[in-house]
Amino acid sequence: MPLTIRAFTLPDANGDYNIYINESLSEEAKAKSLEHEKNHIEKGDFQKCAPARLIEQV
Repeated sequence: MPLTIRAFTLPDANGDYNIYINESLSEEAKAKSLEHEKNHIEKGDFQKCAPARLIEQV
């Protein structure tokens, strides 16, 4: 995964969320990225119809 992508999350067919974190990041950056992705799940961002770039701005 390129360094420009820290992490991303994909919901699977069972409705579970799979978080992928860039292994090239520092441990601190990995932890921050995990929290960021978990926040998207908690806020219900995957049910929103807005483009990702708009969701990320909030």
